[in-house]
Formats: sequence, C-alpha cells, structure tokens
Amino acid sequence: MARIVTLTLNPAVDKSTTADHIIPDQKLRCATPKFEPGGGGINVSRALKRLGADSIAVFPVGGPTGVLLQELLALEEIEQHPVHTVSRTRENFIVVDASSGQQYRFGMPGMLLDVEEQQQILTVLKGLTEIPEFLVISGSLPPGVEPEFLVRIVRAAKALGIKVVIDTSGPALHQVLNEGVYLAKPNVGELSKMAGVDELDNEAVAQAAHTLVRDGKCEIVVTSLGPQGACVVTKDLVDHIPAPAVKKRSTVGAGDSMVAGLVYGLLTGLGVRETVRLGIACGSAATMNPGTELFHKADAEKLYKWLLQNTMTAATAA
Repeated sequence: MARIVTLTLNPAVDKSTTADHIIPDQKLRCATPKFEPGGGGINVSRALKRLGADSIAVFPVGGPTGVLLQELLALEEIEQHPVHTVSRTRENFIVVDASSGQQYRFGMPGMLLDVEEQQQILTVLKGLTEIPEFLVISGSLPPGVEPEFLVRIVRAAKALGIKVVIDTSGPALHQVLNEGVYLAKPNVGELSKMAGVDELDNEAVAQAAHTLVRDGKCEIVVTSLGPQGACVVTKDLVDHIPAPAVKKRSTVGAGDSMVAGLVYGLLTGLGVRETVRLGIACGSAATMNPGTELFHKADAEKLYKWLLQNTMTAATAA
C-alpha cells in the first residue's frame, strides 16, 4: 500500500503544441500535439513517481477524455482509484509561440460533480484498505463543489490520523485551514488575502505564516516566492531559502513538482530545511522543461545538491 494518496477534484488532459507564430484571424499550423495527465494531485503523483515514490491517485473521471486520462496514467504506472462521473473530463490547451517563446494557456471549466458523485469520492478515501501517511489535496474545485466538501474530506482524514497536505486557493484554502492541516503551500497572493492586505514583503510573509502556525491552522507553512525561493515556518523555525538560477521555459507543473518534493522529503525523513530545499529543487527543475512536462529527476538532484552546498541558512526561532 502506498503511503501517499493524492486527491484531484478537477483533473484534466493537458494538450500542448507549438505554432510558428500566433496571429489573429488566421489558420495556424501547429506541431503534433502532446497529451499528458493534468490536475494538481495527479501531477503530484506523477512527480512522486519520478522521485521513486508510489502513490494512489484518487480523482473523478468521465467520458472519452476520462478514458484517455486513465490510459495516460497507466502508461506512467500510477495507481488509480477513479470515481466515474456523468460529466466529461476537461481538456486544457497550451500553445507555445515558437517565434517569441511565449506560452498561451487555456484552462477549460471542470466537470460538474453532483452530490452523489462527491459522496463516492469520500467513500473511496474512507474505504482504502490501508491508511496512508499523507493525503495531498491539490488543485482547484470544479463547478458544483463547495469548499465544505473539502472540509469533510479533511475531517475524515484527520480522524484516521492521516497528515493532510493542502495546495489550493480561495475560500477552499481558507476553510480547510480552519480545520488545521499538516502542511500548506500558499503563494504570496493567497497569504496576503488571508492577512487582509494587498501585498506582503518577505518579512511580512514570515509573520503571516507564523500566525497560521500559532493559530493551529497548519504545522508547516511553505510559502512559494517564485524565483526568490520559499519561506518555511513551523512553531520552531522561520527560514527563507533562495531558489537556484535556471533558464525558465515553462512554469506549468512547477508548483505541483514542489509539493511532490516536499512530501517526498517528509516521507523519507529529511529535516524541514532539507525538505524545502528538495521542494524548491523539484519546482525549479520543472521550469527548465517546455510545455507541460514535469521535471527530470537528474535535474532535480543536481539542483538539490547545489542548494545544500550553496544556500546558507538564515533560520531564526519562531
């Protein structure tokens, strides 16, 4: 039994291609498209696989696109617990303008999940034959799903002693944090909203994250700072870890790759600082690849080694 379960409530098939130029009102000739599994938790499962960790991916699925999604995951040897739905799995579309290198990302609305289908997802999670150590909830909510459903999932997981890792946004993130989770990975924008301000500098980021920890909303807060790295806060630690300089080609999947690195570090017993360094390494490595491609393990290992050797800790007591 895998020690990690990922939950993706808004999965997708990501279809990516390139065109020589993006020009309005003209038929554009595109390269052969590439199809990849998509959605927050699914990408975390895929990234964990690259690191050598198995996981179980739980997600709703429907229609021909859903069949393709399952086939793509099977090719990557990801264990699946799909919940079949009436609605069709969405397909996202990514186009790169070869002349400029600019990327255009078109996200389609998610499938509708009725109350019965939502209950089936909860039943699958409660009915796992063995209790996992981590439940990673990542990605957006599809139409028809209220934040309260995530709250029910978190309560059920915590009742079983499962450590909940959350990477979502908006009201869903706020309500889940009120239940208390093990690890959250907000970005600065989300942390600013929770702090009730328009923006936060690095010092204020640490203070806002510490408030979440102090109030029992989270044991570990890792705030992504993009190319500046990440801020990690626990009850005993405040640290800012810079990111390595890399040639960025795409940011698709970088956040999910970072979450995978964080969970893998925790799973394998790394310390908190080393865990965050691994998360940053995986996220940075993902940006080195075009389109929707995740990181290569060799790139992540190289960046992690560099971070261990070159980032001096500035940790302070919380």
